[in-house]
Parts: sequence; structure tokens; C-alpha cells
Amino acid sequence: MYRAALYSKRLSLYIGDILLIDKTHKIMIKIKNVVSCTVAFVTAFAAHTAFATSTSTVEIANTSNTSINQAADATATANADVPNNNYESVFANLALHCIHQEFPNVVKHMMNNGDDVKAPNQLYPSFYGCLDWHSSVHGHWLLVRMLNTAQDAVDKDEIIEKLNISFTPKNIQGELTSLKRENNASFERPYGLAWFLQLTAELRQSSLPEATKWLNTLRPLEDEIVARVSAWLPKLAYPIRTGEHSQTAFAFGLMLDWAKTAGNKEFEALLTSRVKDYYQDDTQCPLAYEPSGQDFLSPCLAEADLMRRVMSKKDYSQWLSAFFPSLTARTSNWLAPATVTDKTDGKLAHLDGLNISRAWMIEGIMQALPEGDKRLPVLKKALSSHREAGLNAVFGDMHYMGSHWLGSFASYLETQRGLN
Repeated sequence: MYRAALYSKRLSLYIGDILLIDKTHKIMIKIKNVVSCTVAFVTAFAAHTAFATSTSTVEIANTSNTSINQAADATATANADVPNNNYESVFANLALHCIHQEFPNVVKHMMNNGDDVKAPNQLYPSFYGCLDWHSSVHGHWLLVRMLNTAQDAVDKDEIIEKLNISFTPKNIQGELTSLKRENNASFERPYGLAWFLQLTAELRQSSLPEATKWLNTLRPLEDEIVARVSAWLPKLAYPIRTGEHSQTAFAFGLMLDWAKTAGNKEFEALLTSRVKDYYQDDTQCPLAYEPSGQDFLSPCLAEADLMRRVMSKKDYSQWLSAFFPSLTARTSNWLAPATVTDKTDGKLAHLDGLNISRAWMIEGIMQALPEGDKRLPVLKKALSSHREAGLNAVFGDMHYMGSHWLGSFASYLETQRGLN
């Protein structure tokens, strides 16, 4: 109920944003033989400043020529030929731009010998784009999600073509070969592995004829990931409470959602048991200590969003009172959005994603509370401010350090993936 008003208010602004960018892009194409790439970028940015002022002039002045070119290319690709000026197309185009873009690239794996030193597309034939493995995985998830929720608003044929390139038996066998290297048990654990399960969950819920073929192709990698997590959980003595990739609360939420979609009762029971062991007795989460300087996940909110998945509404409401004792009907300014000071710095740019993930986590908490709960207005206010800050960053982001992954987070929020 509250979402409709929020969405109506913001969507009108975002559609205006997209129209401005689209018009600017067309002008840039006409004059690109006359002016330099830098001037074109500044022109695009000038149009953007009319609706978002989060990026500083100093940032643009200090951006390298390489970064400017990457930013201009990503923004132009993301916003060109937007059908019906819809946000779904903007998100999809961000992923289409990068899922097969090999460089720049961050490779994180154990190298046991010289044979492990290879180009990204040789190491990870399916998921080598979008800067790193996990971003590529959830970029692919984004595209399937858009096909499932907004097929008429995106370029369906192009998305299917791109996914057919990524999802082949040969590519997945190459992924398995890299994953099973010696001393590589912790690869992308838990964040990237959780997003992969979210990808296969999305395929299970798709009505597209291609989805069955893609899921069958990915199943060997899915089986290996489930086996790895199942072997890891009994040995994990403590939860991991960071605001980045190693955090367990967020990953466990995605994994639980996968288990329910896939009907894997054994994995669901194991994970539910471990979640309760890790978190059920937690109280007074130090929300005032957040955020850390490069968080994209809130340790406290992610835990609260996770626990709603394993508790009854009554029990959850009581647990939340002990977990967030300062959250009451009289609370004001409970949680303020984070500020990004440099979008060209990949770690500092994480905070744009934090605002988005906080929004969907707050929304999950709200859904789990009984109707009429006196904390709901406070949570609604925090949801609105974080959603506005986060989505402004997506529609206004001008650097690859954000554009290669923020579309996935925005899609998760806007399609209410954690609730549906």
C-alpha cells in the first residue's frame, strides 16, 4: 500500500531523468565527429545535473581519460534507445553492456601454479564480465529477472542471445574446472555462490522455453555449490558480520529463498538450523556503528531481514524489539542514507549499493511486522529516503565502478525480489 505512493512519486522523476539522458545521448551522437569524448561526457553530465547533484565537480575534473571513456560508453549503452522510457530497460542495458566485457577485471582465486594464470574468459567462460565473477553472476540474474517481470519493456531477443552465449555446457564445464582447483574451497563464498543460486531460482520461476535449457546447463555448477555450502555450514563456528562480500546474513537469505524455490528441504533445514544458532539470541545490534566506509550491505539490517524468513510474525516482532530497542513509534531520523564521495573508487562507491540494499531490507522487515505496528511509519520514512538516494545513484551514475553492479541491486529492490 505504502509502496504505490512511493513508486508513483519517484517513477515520474526517474522517467524524466531517462528522457533527459536519452535526448542528450542523441545529441552526443550527432556531434561526436565535432567534439572530443571528454566534451561529450561533460555534456551528458550537465544534463544529468538537472535532476541529480550527487556527483561533485571535483570528481569529474579528476577522472582519468580512460575512466571518462568507460563511463560515457556505459551510460550511453545503458540509456540509448530506451523503449517506453522504462526503468527496466535501463537496468537491463547496464547488464547487457558488461556481461561480456572482459576488461577491466578483478580475478580472485588461488593460484597453485603457472597454469592458473589465464585470461578471465579462459578461467570463467560464463562469468568473466562485469569486473568480477559475482557481479557477472548477478548481472545474468538481472537479465533473467527482467525477462520474468518486464519482458515487454526490454529487448527480449538481445537478452536471450546474450544468455545463450553464456550458458553452454562447455562454458559451465570450464567454470567447474576453475571452481574445483586445489586450495579453492572458499571461492566466492558466500556472496557469489548465493547469487548463483538466486540465478537458478529465477530460472526455475521462468515461463520462457529457454529457461529450462539454461537451468539444465547450469545444474552441474549448482549441485557443486550446494554441496560446498552444505559441507561448510557445520564447520562455520560463527556468523560473519561484515558489510561486504563475506557477510553471511545476506547470503543466507538468498540461499534460503533458493532452497524454497528449488524444493530442497534438506538444505533448507540445515540452513534454517544454522541461522537460528547464529542469530536468534542476538540483541541490541549496534546500528549506530554503521556504515563502515566501504559497506554495501548493512550487518544489522541484513540480519533482521534474514530472521523474518525463519520466524513467525509474532516471534519476529518480539525478536526485533530486542534487536532494535531504539526503534519505536517515537524514533526520529532512525537511519540516514550514506553519502558517496568518489564514484570512481570502487570501494567507496559501495555506499550507493548500501542505500539500495538497506531499502529492500527495511521493506522486508516491514512486511514481516503485523499490520498497525507502531514502528511502521518510522521504517517507511527510512525506506523512502534510502530508496531515493540509491536509485538516484543508479540513474545518475557515470562510472563503471558503479554501473557494472548497481543495476542488479536496483532490480532486486524495484521488483521486490526479496518479497516475491
